[in-house]
Amino acid sequence: MLVESAKAFEDHLARYRSELMVHCYRMLGTVDEAEDAVQDALARAWMGRQTFRQSISFRAWLYRIATNVCLNAIDTRKRVRGESGLVIGPYPDRLLMGVATAEAGPEARYDSHESISLAFLTVLQLLPPRQRAVLLLRYVLAFHAAEVADLLEMTLPAVNSAHQRARATLRGSYNAPAKSSKPSNLLERYVRAWEAADVAGLVALLREEAVLAMPPKPMVVGARQIGDFLERSIFTMGPVRLVEAHSNASPAFAMYLGGPPHRLALFALLVLATDGQHITRMDAFADLRAISRFDLPTELAG
Repeated sequence: MLVESAKAFEDHLARYRSELMVHCYRMLGTVDEAEDAVQDALARAWMGRQTFRQSISFRAWLYRIATNVCLNAIDTRKRVRGESGLVIGPYPDRLLMGVATAEAGPEARYDSHESISLAFLTVLQLLPPRQRAVLLLRYVLAFHAAEVADLLEMTLPAVNSAHQRARATLRGSYNAPAKSSKPSNLLERYVRAWEAADVAGLVALLREEAVLAMPPKPMVVGARQIGDFLERSIFTMGPVRLVEAHSNASPAFAMYLGGPPHRLALFALLVLATDGQHITRMDAFADLRAISRFDLPTELAG
């Protein structure tokens, strides 16, 4: 049993809060749900602190609680609200401070930046909840298979089977980002194209099979198709300005559109993926409740 003061126990909980937040975000897809799950998990840990045994690490014990809270939340979401589609929102980089080195060692298959990307997160949400949990615990957090079996109260063969099925889905649906070059002046040209309403210039920056995701709306696939969509739906709404933002450890911009006279109103958050030469994916979030966590001004001078 963990023998220590209540204050020391609280300090232990606080030490792991940030990484548990990221884990719950990967499991659930949105910051709001992740925060609720972490608060619930930490409250359960506090109330059950006398049940902790040192047969597993304190960190593993917290991940067991947090993962089970997330699995219960997913079940409630489907049962009560009837949701079966993807539920995804952006994650402010300021909440990632210190997480990259705290989560897992070099044996993790996916690093902290890749595993917070929206492309990775989108595929995670396609997995059945327990497959998602197994994949995250095994290949992002680098727990051993036997540890995962203990944490999720599954047999070792069941863990290995869930892991294999999850990996098969990843192979068929997820393309790992290129590790080579930085975007050089790609992002500068991207901003100029948007602000000049230069559809042809913007299309030229997109990879041919680029994706524009606008949850919960359908994706637009293909550089030309994205250009046509933006020309019809966005560039008819007035002047555009992009302001650098920080989301999901990826290039991101707050998009402002012409509003009242001489003012530009916050319209969406754009989170990008690149291969160094082209934009491969744009995730656009227009829900101002999700964007509000990024501490962005709601208006800019025109």
